[in-house]
Amino acid sequence: MSPWISAFRPRTLPLALASILTGAFLAAANGQFNGLVVGLAALTTILLQILSNLANDYGDSQNGADSIHRQGPQRAVQSGAITPAQMKRGMWICGLLALGSGLALLWVALGAAGLGLFLGFLALGLAAIWAAVNYTAGSNPYGYAGLGDISVFLFFGMVGVCGTYFLQTHTLPLQVLLPAAALGCFATAVLNVNNIRDINSDVLAGKITIPVRLGAIHARRYHWLLLLIGLGCATVFVALTYHSPWQWLFALAVPLFAFNAIQIWQRQESMQIDPLLKQMALSTLVFTLLFGVGQVLG
Repeated sequence: MSPWISAFRPRTLPLALASILTGAFLAAANGQFNGLVVGLAALTTILLQILSNLANDYGDSQNGADSIHRQGPQRAVQSGAITPAQMKRGMWICGLLALGSGLALLWVALGAAGLGLFLGFLALGLAAIWAAVNYTAGSNPYGYAGLGDISVFLFFGMVGVCGTYFLQTHTLPLQVLLPAAALGCFATAVLNVNNIRDINSDVLAGKITIPVRLGAIHARRYHWLLLLIGLGCATVFVALTYHSPWQWLFALAVPLFAFNAIQIWQRQESMQIDPLLKQMALSTLVFTLLFGVGQVLG
């Protein structure tokens, strides 16, 4: 596999799309689906996720988190497959592509008539680019201070779902915040699995993630809490908007989350935990599809 394709981390891309799909499904359930808006939102999100992955590869290699002590997959800069200078160029290209895609998205969704909204969403998009880069790169990466969970919750949940829904419908009912929060919790749980796996190497690198702050046992309890809150938000949303049994279709994903929660509690070695990262991401995608289809059929 090309080192660039590997550095893009394809297995993270379905998770990045989950919030876009949720916003699309919710709009479709209200008869307001816009395929071009959703397509551009998906493209922008994928580019932002790739940018984040490249910046993470670059930043962790420069700050010491990617070292011989790390148990996860070897990264491109760490292995020497891509030089730091090449990675920085790749980040710039990806960032500019994300900006261009985002501008096209806002123009299609809002046009010239919505200048105020256009500027507001543009500011949000620039904030997303900044967040993608400065998670582990830059002189003061916020991921090293344990703030990555907040960023993931906001951008992979609240912004992704609510933004996609609003750009199609130009409205934002308060109940949409519930599935947005659910996706935010599940995306944060994916990050938490990653950070539990890397807890020992992160301590050595001075990367103070939530699991480093909480310790291994409490980090696993935190993981259970994220999953329970996510499922709780989805349950409350359906209860508030209920009109068909199809809306409970997402319950079929509960065993997948339960398996992840049990295994994250039982597995202690980093290499044993690593497969749970992909399983949690795929579980989130399955939940998204079941939840969304349930809303549309309902």
